[in-house]
Amino acid sequence: MQTLLEMVGICKSFPGVRALDKMSFDLFEGEVHALVGENGAGKSTLMKILSGLYLADEGEIRLRGKKIVVTGIRQMIDAGISVIYQELNLIQHLSVAENIFLGREPRYAGGFINWKKMYADVDRLLKPFNVDIDPRAKILSIGPAFQQVVEIAKALSLKADIIVMDEPTAPLTGNEVERLFEMINALKKSGVSIIYISHRLEELARVADRVTIIRDGSMIVTKPLSELNTEEIIRHMVGRHLSEQYPVAEIPVGAEVLRVEALTKKGVCSDVSFSVRKGEIVGFTGLVGAGRTEIMQLIYGYLKRDSGKVFIDGKETTIRNPRDAVLKGIGLIPEERKKQGLVLGLSVFDNSALTILDKFSRFGLLRMKTIGDLVRGMVAKMEIKTPTIRQQVRYLSGGNQQKVVLSKWFVRNCKVYIFDEPTRGIDVGAKVEIYKLMQNLALQGAAVIMVSSELLEIMNMSDRIEVVFSGRIVKEFKKGEASSEDVMEYALGLHSRAS
Repeated sequence: MQTLLEMVGICKSFPGVRALDKMSFDLFEGEVHALVGENGAGKSTLMKILSGLYLADEGEIRLRGKKIVVTGIRQMIDAGISVIYQELNLIQHLSVAENIFLGREPRYAGGFINWKKMYADVDRLLKPFNVDIDPRAKILSIGPAFQQVVEIAKALSLKADIIVMDEPTAPLTGNEVERLFEMINALKKSGVSIIYISHRLEELARVADRVTIIRDGSMIVTKPLSELNTEEIIRHMVGRHLSEQYPVAEIPVGAEVLRVEALTKKGVCSDVSFSVRKGEIVGFTGLVGAGRTEIMQLIYGYLKRDSGKVFIDGKETTIRNPRDAVLKGIGLIPEERKKQGLVLGLSVFDNSALTILDKFSRFGLLRMKTIGDLVRGMVAKMEIKTPTIRQQVRYLSGGNQQKVVLSKWFVRNCKVYIFDEPTRGIDVGAKVEIYKLMQNLALQGAAVIMVSSELLEIMNMSDRIEVVFSGRIVKEFKKGEASSEDVMEYALGLHSRAS
């Protein structure tokens, strides 16, 4: 096959961190080359260098055999390289069409925008995805899955020869993922080359031709996917054998901690009832848009419910806002970490300490040594990769940012933990550690709720599974009671009523 791209001897350092060390990578015409590694291994940094967002300290990039002196993003876009980042790069208050064609709007001879043509072009780009997205809709009005589709359509509109997809399936479930795979295969057949970054290793068999594994900023191995199995990929990624992807723990179940009765909000959910006991992990699953996240936000007081009751330790409680929820012993790890879980301009220390300031202050004075000891202990336990706890979280990898969000609540010692997509964008080694932390919380007597789009995660980690469809819990399964196919049938709404 013809080599399209070569990155040779790439080095990049940040203050206190050697992000890439003599990293090399190549890409053939019309192939899907998967790039995998743990969080902080250097995958995103390498792609930001390819996109022109970062400049390499050393090394060179060759495109179609010719060396490129990288000057910036526009140059690399003009060279046929388009990157879809893990954290979507869309302007929330602009429409779908405006985001896709920003700075490249079709215009009449007089300079005015040809809106009719632009909307028609958007419809053409979105048609293969078989989704109902209004080109006039503002980005903030559509969900994460549809925003991902818009990003891909934007890349296609640039007529790129190379498309980088960084965790493209993270916000997608079910049919959306299948359509993405179909689109990737169609792009590949048309000669487009794709660099595919994902922590969902089971996806690689569906799309990848070759795999490059990166660890600590260096290339460990590049091989055809056919020559690697999942266990070998994991071993190369983490530098050790993982005994199990889903740890097993015998945890005694105690008294009821949280009970929700007939929770209802018009247009969001209807008559939602369930309970969680001490030592239990209850999983919530369903398709994107089913209402899983919104149900948790209603419990937490982030959204105002129309009716329904919430009980803590058997007593009805009033939760008017998130502060009430925190004081009642409920912690929520949100789906969108950057918008809802972190203060990006603050340090790892400051973010991790936010939830415990009220516990360790007196007469307005903070007990900084106690807080510092707790935070440092949790950062070490979570294995957060940061040069110092005073590092701003904006400079950490996505996976390490998620660990900071988790650490913030783990130091709080809540009665109820609500995890909304806790392992999204996190590598397989870190996932196992988070699963163990969740089990430890349950072992200590906490009630744990896990909302996840990863069905294998839900099936293996949950004591009970609540399936949500169209804002209602349509089925409850006990662990081992049903297959993944059974769960998906309810998630897809193939059973007309709850049972």
